[in-house]
Amino acid sequence: MAPSSSSTSVLLILLLSVVPASLASTPVSDGLELELGGDGLYREILRDETVLRLKELGKISDGEGFLERTFLSPASFRATDVIISWMKDAGLTTWVDQMGNIHGRFEPSNSTDKALLIGSHMDTVIDAGMYDGALGIICAISALKVLRVTGKLQRLTRPVEVIAFSDEEGVRFQTTFLGSAAVAGILPESILQVSDKSGTTVQEVLGLNSFEASADALGQVKYSPESVGSYVEVHLEQGPVLEALRYPLGVVKGIAGQTRLKVIVDGSQGHAGTVPMKLRRDPMVAAAELVVTLEGLCKDPSRFLTYDEECGCFTEESLAGLVCTVGELLTWPSASNVIPGQVNFTVDIRAMDDLVRETIVASFSRIVMQRCDHRLVDCAVEHKHSAAATPCDPELTVQLKRATRSAVSAMAPGGHGHGRAVGAGESTAATPVLMSGAGHDAMAMARLTRVGMLFVRCRGGVSHSPEEHVAEDDVWAAGLALLRFVDQHAVAEL
Repeated sequence: MAPSSSSTSVLLILLLSVVPASLASTPVSDGLELELGGDGLYREILRDETVLRLKELGKISDGEGFLERTFLSPASFRATDVIISWMKDAGLTTWVDQMGNIHGRFEPSNSTDKALLIGSHMDTVIDAGMYDGALGIICAISALKVLRVTGKLQRLTRPVEVIAFSDEEGVRFQTTFLGSAAVAGILPESILQVSDKSGTTVQEVLGLNSFEASADALGQVKYSPESVGSYVEVHLEQGPVLEALRYPLGVVKGIAGQTRLKVIVDGSQGHAGTVPMKLRRDPMVAAAELVVTLEGLCKDPSRFLTYDEECGCFTEESLAGLVCTVGELLTWPSASNVIPGQVNFTVDIRAMDDLVRETIVASFSRIVMQRCDHRLVDCAVEHKHSAAATPCDPELTVQLKRATRSAVSAMAPGGHGHGRAVGAGESTAATPVLMSGAGHDAMAMARLTRVGMLFVRCRGGVSHSPEEHVAEDDVWAAGLALLRFVDQHAVAEL
């Protein structure tokens, strides 16, 4: 009996996974290339193998029964070994730098062009999903593997490098982008003295794991802007827009700027049963009013903001994507029969337009003081973090849109690949262009080079959760779009 198509796919994956490194750049035979993607869609690598690898990496965890993989943890080193083996399988030269970032690079002979970097992060939050970060790493490796098996890797006109960044989430040391900031050359030496909850510093953790752990070592990680032409990142959307649009992929126009505040409200602590309502200086009530005020300010900012050079107001476009969140609220002494003496809460404000964000911050700070004066409580607003918005490069955005449109069209019913990335009843409209409200490694890499991002649809917009999910065909679409981008961007025509 002839083997089934699914059995053949699994066999091909196993065969391709054991190709010796010495043969990594050798093109496959025409017959095998036909099996792998005579239709140009390469499902066995870009979907089947990529999904298997996502599941494999998702099992490498420091937690028992949940996914947790933080900066330089035991699980991170197990993951490093696996990722390096996949990079070698794609025909890449590999190394780990002094911040634990994993690099896989193909260097064409006699090329003087600047490198194309493709990457994402290998660390996770606690109780994570298996797609955040890992999707971008594995899709990139898979795309380059297709170039290897089709003989196109040798036709690259510029160096292409995949980077798995060691830390983006900032879970262990409460500071984000340790990996990509080091590569971009913006990580300060002072970071070495930052401690985790156990009191262990970044420098000590690096030293314990045989890294040099010095300012000079950080300098070795830094890339020269003259050596890098662009950085591209594939990432799940972490939001519901693509699902609502019934489209598998979207191109990112920019990453929102962010401000984090801490608001401290001091009142008069007292007995819940003996202090009359009219005589209270209750910080909880004041804080509640401020939280609701913040919601109104960000839901309908046009009621509060009146700036524009021409029309005297903020434009609808500039206000798009403005979001404000109170994520943590603490009271003291936090007892059911005590009027609190102090309440503090966090504020997270994000917008694509930095002027809008800064104006919202200033307006809210002013309102805080006004409402607190009215309620006879004392208030302070502390600025904890601020990051400017990061626009994506217009040229890269156009190229990613073109690659996405090509990939999705090929996979649609009636496309030459007969795929299902866009199924019956789904949209075949123009590639969506989105803003990212979440931070990504591309924010740090934008300090080094021009950046572009591709978002992948996720179920329910859920992320940072075990419920995080990307459909297998959407994984395939992302890999194919990235493959076509690299093919257009860095492969010489015969």
